[in-house]
Amino acid sequence: MASIAPNYNLYFFRLSGRPVVPLLLLLGLWLGLNGSAWGQRRPLTKSVPRPAQLALDTARTSQSGDSLRVSAAPKGDIETTVHYVAKDSIQFDVKERIAHLYTKAKINYGTLSLEAARISIDYNKNLLSAEGAPDSTGKIRDRPIFKDKDQTYQAGRIAYNFKTKKGKIAEAVTQQGEGYVHAEVVKKNALNEVFGRNGSYTTCNLEHPHFYINASKMKVIPREKVVTGPFNLVIGDIPTPLGFLFGYFPTPGKKRASGLILPTFGQTTDRGFFLRNGGYYWAASEYVGVRLTGEVYSGAADQFGGWGAQADVQYRKRYAYNGSFNASFSQRPESQILRSTSVSLDQPYVRPPSPRTFWISWNHSPQPRPGGGQFRASVSLGSQAYNVLNSFDTQRYLSSTYQSNIGYSKVIRNSPFNYSIQASQSQNTGTGEMNVTLPDFTVGVARQYPYEWLGLTPRGRFYEQFSLSYDLQGQNRLTNVERARQLTVDGTSIPLIGGTSQGRRIPVNINNVGNLFRNAESSLVHRFGISLGSYTLLKHISFSPSVSYGDTWYTKSLKYKYDPLARAVRIDTAGFGRVWNFAAGASASTNIYGLYVIKGKKVEAIRHKISPSITYSHSPNYRKNESFYDKTDLFDLRDNNGRLLGERRISRFEGFGSGVPGGRASNLLTFRLQNQVEMKVRAKKDTTGNTPFEKVSLIDDLGFGTTYDFEASEFRLGSINGSFRTQIARKLNFQLTGIFDAYQRDSANNRINRFLFDQKKWRLVRLDRANLSITYQFNPEQRKANQKNTLAPNNTPVLGEPQSSTQQYEEYVDFSIPWTLNSSFSASYFNQPPVLPRAGEKTTSSLTTVTLNVNGSVKLTDKLRFGYSSGYDFRNRAVSYTSLDFYRDLHCWEISGSWIPFGQRQGYSFTIAAKSSLLQDLKLSRNRSFYNR
Repeated sequence: MASIAPNYNLYFFRLSGRPVVPLLLLLGLWLGLNGSAWGQRRPLTKSVPRPAQLALDTARTSQSGDSLRVSAAPKGDIETTVHYVAKDSIQFDVKERIAHLYTKAKINYGTLSLEAARISIDYNKNLLSAEGAPDSTGKIRDRPIFKDKDQTYQAGRIAYNFKTKKGKIAEAVTQQGEGYVHAEVVKKNALNEVFGRNGSYTTCNLEHPHFYINASKMKVIPREKVVTGPFNLVIGDIPTPLGFLFGYFPTPGKKRASGLILPTFGQTTDRGFFLRNGGYYWAASEYVGVRLTGEVYSGAADQFGGWGAQADVQYRKRYAYNGSFNASFSQRPESQILRSTSVSLDQPYVRPPSPRTFWISWNHSPQPRPGGGQFRASVSLGSQAYNVLNSFDTQRYLSSTYQSNIGYSKVIRNSPFNYSIQASQSQNTGTGEMNVTLPDFTVGVARQYPYEWLGLTPRGRFYEQFSLSYDLQGQNRLTNVERARQLTVDGTSIPLIGGTSQGRRIPVNINNVGNLFRNAESSLVHRFGISLGSYTLLKHISFSPSVSYGDTWYTKSLKYKYDPLARAVRIDTAGFGRVWNFAAGASASTNIYGLYVIKGKKVEAIRHKISPSITYSHSPNYRKNESFYDKTDLFDLRDNNGRLLGERRISRFEGFGSGVPGGRASNLLTFRLQNQVEMKVRAKKDTTGNTPFEKVSLIDDLGFGTTYDFEASEFRLGSINGSFRTQIARKLNFQLTGIFDAYQRDSANNRINRFLFDQKKWRLVRLDRANLSITYQFNPEQRKANQKNTLAPNNTPVLGEPQSSTQQYEEYVDFSIPWTLNSSFSASYFNQPPVLPRAGEKTTSSLTTVTLNVNGSVKLTDKLRFGYSSGYDFRNRAVSYTSLDFYRDLHCWEISGSWIPFGQRQGYSFTIAAKSSLLQDLKLSRNRSFYNR
């Protein structure tokens, strides 16, 4: 035998259907290779040429004047080039036609790849074998790793026939999808199917797994499934009696696969035995996935416990759109059918307002494309009591207001036109109020410059800033709330024929469609945007004139007539109505800077920025326009002071939407003063000297503003608004807002037209309302979690929720942060006159709300984290919604739990489960919640 250079690629050629001894070996025999003898295995000397040089010499030899044509040779057992690599040496037995590769051996043959400590190739039998080698301690190193396309096998010993493509693998380990297959002996056929004996299946990636499913026989079809005979579960090397006559584990590849979703089971105290979250997942196409699940309750005796169904659709097309759709339905018993006589901490049974409830959610987002239209949807609507009775999502349970919108918009290329059409809906599940706008369309013309119409050349003239724009908006608004039929004229309540003091809510169902449409309101609004530009006066003052005009068309208007017999006003509906509004004004603003230089070791300077602004606006008197206001004689009706009302003008569009002018003329002056304070300090982290200083904000905003109406008959000075906002150490945010009044009030707390400084105990202003908000976010050196969690999501959601979107550790678990704390404090103040309380009642406080909320997490170990969320209402002296949860990572298993100690959603949940979604039913759950009272 002869020794071959390390890390050298041998190239075999086909000749008469059989492999030929490599030309390089023949050349080595003739030269003697430094006198080495056959069968001798020794290291190479420095006299051996480099691999690149040998490969070049071999190529030249094969291209010499040989009469044999290699390319024309018939196809033999070896169908392509075989590449050999070995760190120690390569031996070739010419007589037996066997090659031996030693230490870090590698072979590549077509789509096959093999790495091992030792590899042998028998060309007579077309057999490839490999094994590991013991080190000085006796531990086996470099076990064979066999790759066939995208399948990888690790084993103690491998034998493979590259002609029949069959193999036998001892002590094999291969990954199939999320799982790993271990077996004493594995055979592989030409169809790439694997048959194992005395094997196990697990999702633990350790060489000695924490748990596995033990089976004597198994079959693996790559990227499809693993099928076993009788099996049992082994946990921590302890066999358990849990098992079945056969096992089936899907192992889909990159593409999704359809399959059954096994339900969970349990017992509720009010609806009996249940099966939940069972159904079917349908991979409709590469773009769409559908999840259909349901739940059923046994009830008691002849009373059925109810049922529910959910449909989840996920769809996505790359570079086009993505979205999700969810529809849920639940039917519960109208009354409690099971009652427990035992002592329980559960909340009392709450009777559902409706036995049948539903909820629909839809989100659709397009990929923006230049010049293309965009269709968007964000829908969240359903029955009033659905989230309270069925939702496990805390945010949905606590929320009462939901918004929905579906729309399409497009900007027409190479033109100033754009349009959009949409439908919107708002719903309050607490009050049952629902408002729908359908349709809602807009046609717009982008800003146009008149000088361009005239073909003038830009020269920087003032008229080049003049521009026009136009928007047309049409809306049809429906609501299920009928407002109270009331009429107020100049602060006096006027009696109405058929008037009501309270509104009413129309139930939303098919029988009330007519009433809903009669309560509808339609309008068409024309808006003209007129810009006169912005100019600089006296080098420092920015001056901007403005003009606005709008025109609104309504499908109806109102008429008023006084009935002296009933001593009340009758309101009749008239036909088409049109209103317009016009306003003009101007604004001026500037910035004033003050700088205080310190030149200290840390602080360089402090800068104060003052930004005053003043705005004037004018609108005409619309009361004289009879198409806007109906002139009505109220005869003997009197106002609150006992004076006869006489002839009054009442708006024909009372209670209508936007676009209705205010009435009297307005000459309004608005003043605003804002302050900012910044400090320039030396940068701590700068070591280069490029940025030696940095800015630190001391006061983000300190501002005051008010208005003065020259046309008002009284109370010309408006409320004074104040605001203060700052941030301390980039963690503590402080915000304070207040509304001040400069006028006096009488004993009944009514405003009188005299300033506060006109009284004996004078003062400038009085605080009417105030809001304080303090938020604090603290964590030690928090960094952005940019590493995606490698742990699989918990397969048992908190308190049994079928979807994992509300998990505490849904996508990122940054265990590098030891603890976090987020807190917020808010308080509201309203200055109201003191009222003597009745017997048994508490004194009314000016502090309307005072609340404190905290949430965060604590890491006790690298694998254990606790989370908390709670709050306290100081006004009602009660603890707000509180929840505690924990998560423990057990490598291939996980433990999670959640506890809500009190409240309507009181309960707990505890789950230990395998992390792999493939074994999502391998879990142990215990829970007691509002859902299974």
